[in-house]
Amino acid sequence: MLTSRQVRGPRAAGLRPFALTALRHPSISLLLEDHRNLLVDLLDGLGSPLHIVLPEVFEENVVRLREAFADAGAAADILFAKKANKADCYVSSAAALGIGVDVASAPELVKALAGGVPGHRIGISGPEKDDVLHALAVQHGCLVAVDSVGELRRLAATARLARRQADVLLRSRTAGQPASRFGLSQAERDTAVGLCAELAPHIALRGFSFHLNGYSAAERATAANEMIEHCLGARRRGSPSADLVDIGGGLPVRYVEPRLWDEFLRQNEPAHYHAAKDFAGFYPYGGRPAAQAVRVIMAHPVDGSESLAAKARRSGVRFLAEPGRALLDQAGFTMYRVQQVDDRRDTDGYGIVTVAGSSFSLSEQWFNSDYAPDPLLLSARPAPDELFPACVAGSTCLESDLLTWRKIGFPRPVHRGDRLVYLNTAGYQMDSNESPFHDVALPRKVVLRVGDGDGTPRWRLDGI
Repeated sequence: MLTSRQVRGPRAAGLRPFALTALRHPSISLLLEDHRNLLVDLLDGLGSPLHIVLPEVFEENVVRLREAFADAGAAADILFAKKANKADCYVSSAAALGIGVDVASAPELVKALAGGVPGHRIGISGPEKDDVLHALAVQHGCLVAVDSVGELRRLAATARLARRQADVLLRSRTAGQPASRFGLSQAERDTAVGLCAELAPHIALRGFSFHLNGYSAAERATAANEMIEHCLGARRRGSPSADLVDIGGGLPVRYVEPRLWDEFLRQNEPAHYHAAKDFAGFYPYGGRPAAQAVRVIMAHPVDGSESLAAKARRSGVRFLAEPGRALLDQAGFTMYRVQQVDDRRDTDGYGIVTVAGSSFSLSEQWFNSDYAPDPLLLSARPAPDELFPACVAGSTCLESDLLTWRKIGFPRPVHRGDRLVYLNTAGYQMDSNESPFHDVALPRKVVLRVGDGDGTPRWRLDGI
């Protein structure tokens, strides 16, 4: 906690901004420490905000998750959930590493194919997909997660016209979340399994998937065990190829140290935020790493003492996983240029830092929450060592356009022309909400590779 400096102003008494220091990948530390001038030049030349994407880190995360499944004794295939980031470079990395991609729209499917991912490694998710997406999926041999009996009938009709057989997962509601708007109820699932056997020339039932809210390893393992049982039941009813269980995404990412996160939650209160904003909840920024979560899920006991991984092996079931955020952990960050600073310390006890850009490029507001890890301040000129509490606002005309509502304890006063770096933004933060509001162009993405050649970072604009 930053408590060693006094904050001036009559309303600042007792205000001690909490430091939520973001974890950094070694490659990011190298860029910030040894190649800061390059980052500044890119931001100044290409505009604010600017997204830096790091496919090397994405590739490391793929390796770690593969190792986690292997260590747990589980057969598993990984599909990158493309909705977590629109950058093409991650799809290219997925193709090079031989993993798949999970998509939920025709444009996403086209991007995955254009990036080199073959159709049989592409999963199609999302509720009630349209006929165009069905046709493309059938044509390219993709695996389609079907959400209703009606969709199953439509997909079968598409496959019949194409004289092909569509590979299908039946997305089913779990016992733990029976009110989910996604997936088949028990009665609908029973009907769908019967239809798959009846429509066998056009439909190949490959297994089951589910949707969960939250990050509970035990709940995900329990749901996966239900799907194993559904596979066994489908085989008995005439679908011998039902051998896949898709555990979805929902693997946590650690943004800050758990001890720090727990302390933050204990001390958190509306007074720490601009306009006394009160958030109902936060992403679990101090959670366990994704690879560790995989090991916990696979080791979870089901049906007594047998682990989930052991039951899957015994049952001849292979897992699919659709991580998005987990594969993007530390694989990108976002830079903003400071446009204006309103120093209200003498009246309100904190300042408002306005950046060139908006919170549409830091999308936690979409989840009615605040992006908790502190941004880094890159000062454009020397400044005294003095605690400067401030929230961070966007430059639009919206009252709610704040990138960080919480009063950050910057280590020195912030000035126009300084730069802010938000770390670990590749997963859902960068572009989930971006729009050309005020007719402003969408921010660019720069692909940086740190480990190539002589150690000098190589950059290019993202795009297939």
